[in-house]
Amino acid sequence: MKLRPLADRVVIKAVEAVETTKSGIVLPGAAKEKPQVAEVIAVGPGGLVEGKEITMLVKEGDKVIYSEYAGTKVKMNGEEVIIVRQADILAIVE
Repeated sequence: MKLRPLADRVVIKAVEAVETTKSGIVLPGAAKEKPQVAEVIAVGPGGLVEGKEITMLVKEGDKVIYSEYAGTKVKMNGEEVIIVRQADILAIVE
C-alpha cells in the first residue's frame, strides 16, 4: 500500500533514536522521551487550501521536527506513519 497525501499534507515516519549515557549505557525505549524528528515519506501537491495558496517547502527524504501532538497515526505495511499538515512541521533538519 502506498499513501499519496492530498493538499498540504505530509506523510512522515518517526526516526528511532538510540540514546546512550555518557558512560555508554543504552537507555531502553521506555526511559527516554519520544523523538519529534521524522523523515518525510510523501508530500502532497499544495495548492489552494482554505482560500490560501500553499507552496510545499519540504520534500521526500527531508528530516524534520514536528509538533508533539500533531497529525494522525496510520499503520502502513506494518509500520506506523503520521500524516500532518505542513504547518505542523516546525523545522527541516540539515
